[in-house]
Amino acid sequence: MRVVLAEDLYLLREGLIRLLEAYGFTIAAAVETGPDLLRALLEERPDVAVVDVRLPPTLTDEGLQAALAARREIPGLPVLVLSQHVQQLYARELLADGSGGVGYLLKDRVFNAEQFIDAVRRVAAGGTAMDPDVIAKLLQRGVRSEPMGRLTPREREVLELMAEGCSNSAVAARLTVSDGAVAKHIANIFSKLDLVPTDDANRRVQAVLAHLDAVR
Repeated sequence: MRVVLAEDLYLLREGLIRLLEAYGFTIAAAVETGPDLLRALLEERPDVAVVDVRLPPTLTDEGLQAALAARREIPGLPVLVLSQHVQQLYARELLADGSGGVGYLLKDRVFNAEQFIDAVRRVAAGGTAMDPDVIAKLLQRGVRSEPMGRLTPREREVLELMAEGCSNSAVAARLTVSDGAVAKHIANIFSKLDLVPTDDANRRVQAVLAHLDAVR
């Protein structure tokens, strides 16, 4: 699996390169500025991009904007964003096109190698990997849309864990319920959000994006 990595801090960039390579990823390019990131994404067309939000020259949201520009040219390009802090606007911009293959992790999660690598793989596969703190921050603002209001409190809990990227078994373990109960909750979520039967993996992504888009 080919990765384009963007991180301006040399030690962190080198650490991420070694970590990704240790888990079998190929580094197609490792860059440290926004313009170099956009160029690398368009030229390399990787399986996934791992992108620091703040890159030179502006050190504001250069990395995010380069990733968004690349997704406009390459629809569905998987992008996992790394950030020092939760920024609701960044998360919403990343999710705006509703196509999946997106993630938003806080940098301190990178120090848990297995969780980080799992997030990279899920995003590359077209799924979502949203940091729990990002979800919590978004949810603090409340839900605005019907049909999200149709969900029960338990169904919203299940959907929040799905947004983190949890499998059915992981959701069951976190909520101390059976796998069958989780499957039933997810079926109800799909039905209440009017998600037509297709591939369940695609419907999971659609449900998560609908959930995150519904928070103000």
